[in-house]
This record gives sequence, C-alpha cells and structure tokens, in this order.
Amino acid sequence: MPGELGILFIGDVVGRPGRRAVERFLPGLVKKYAPGLVIANGENAAGGIGITEEIAKDLFLHVDVLTSGNHIWDKKEILPYLDREPRLIRPANYPAVNPGHFSYVFQHQDGFKAAVLNLQGRVFMEPLDYPFRKADEEIERLTKTTPVIIVDFHAEASSEKQALGWYVDGRVSAVIGTHTHVQTADERILPKGTAYITDVGMTGGYNAVIGIEKEQALQRFLTGRPQHFEPAKDGLMLGCLYVEINLKTGLARSVKRELLVEA
Repeated sequence: MPGELGILFIGDVVGRPGRRAVERFLPGLVKKYAPGLVIANGENAAGGIGITEEIAKDLFLHVDVLTSGNHIWDKKEILPYLDREPRLIRPANYPAVNPGHFSYVFQHQDGFKAAVLNLQGRVFMEPLDYPFRKADEEIERLTKTTPVIIVDFHAEASSEKQALGWYVDGRVSAVIGTHTHVQTADERILPKGTAYITDVGMTGGYNAVIGIEKEQALQRFLTGRPQHFEPAKDGLMLGCLYVEINLKTGLARSVKRELLVEA
C-alpha cells in the first residue's frame, strides 16, 4: 500500500543448507509479499559458525542487509570486511574498539529510508554493555534519520527479548529475536505499535538439532564430551517474519510469521 514498507526478515542462515534454503524459498516469498527490504541474520552462514566475505557477497545477491551476533567474529578473515561493508552489521553493544558497523540505513530507490540495528543480549551470553542502554542511544540517533527502525535482538533468554520489546515499544518498528534457532509462535504488534517475535527461527537443514546434524548433537548430550558439529543436510527450512510498516510513523501495521519446509 502507498506510504507503507514491507520488510522480510529471514532467521539465522546455517551453513550451505541455509544458503540453499534462501535460494529455494526466497523467490516465492518475494513474489508473495513484494517486500521493499529483505534482511537476514548471517552469522552462521559459513559452515554453521561465522561468515566469510565470499559468503556474505553471495547472500547480498538475495538480501539487502545482513545482521549477526556472537559468532560474527569466528572467521578471522571477516574482520577487515566488516569495516568495508556497511550492510553487514554486528551487535552495537560490543566494545567500540571492535571493527564493523552496528546499524545500517537502507535507502530505497523510491526515496524512503529504513534503519536496521543489531543488539545482543547478556543473559547466558557475554557480559557486554547493556542492550537496553545501547538501544536508547541508537534509537535517539537513528530517529533523526528515519522513523523506521528494525532491531535484530540476538539473545538467548526469552525473558530478556520480551523485556526489550516492551522497553522500546512505540520507539522502533520491530524487535525480531534471533539466536536460539527455534521459531516462536508469539508474533504480535505491541500496544504502542512495535512488531515483536521472540525468535524468528532459522534457515537451514530441517531434520536437525537447531541446524546441526542430529547424530552429532546427540553424541554431545549422551557423552558430555565436545563434538565436531556440521550443518545438517537433510531437508530444508526457512523461518521468517514479514512486517508492514507505516513510513510516516514508523509503526507496524501487520505482522506475519512463516516457516517453509521441504522435508
């Protein structure tokens, strides 16, 4: 509709199967929704952990912006690329000495702008700067450019994700949870107009344990010993969220969750 922006957010892309799932399912989603902006979390796109420049460039053939999380640092060769490529963003609440950009302002050919902000949780994760405090800082800064702000909150605890959603309700367009790889069924528009989901899910192998070969995951639980993990190759799935946003107010008008599976 005129005056509205549709954004499609794709959950954590896990290894080569995740990249195949993007190629397999995204064209149909684009045909169905005609989004003005496509975002994906790519921090697990290289072998299930981290991302490389080559893989990021390949994903940019399909998506506009890549977010990340705690695994963004796992492929050391990505560090110089983080400074060169503003469309690949890392969590804002890591220490400022780290390379890379933590937000990106997308400019559509029709002239409107939309900001994408990456934050990371602290509960059961690294003791970073408080995401709530960092959210305040970045929302104030980004609002001067555009009212449309999409937040990828990469966090372990559902409670922390929900708390951030309530905290920024009405100040951002959407808070989309990533990291746990299991899609939650709690998508909604909060009372002040922010679209929310605790976790958008993952994109990769379907017959798996959070995208990992199930036999390897089982051995980890059965033996208690560290295991070598590989992305699952059996079946494909893509978890995503589609949000329609009013370009003038920056608030969400509708939200729809999708989980596409090819078993």
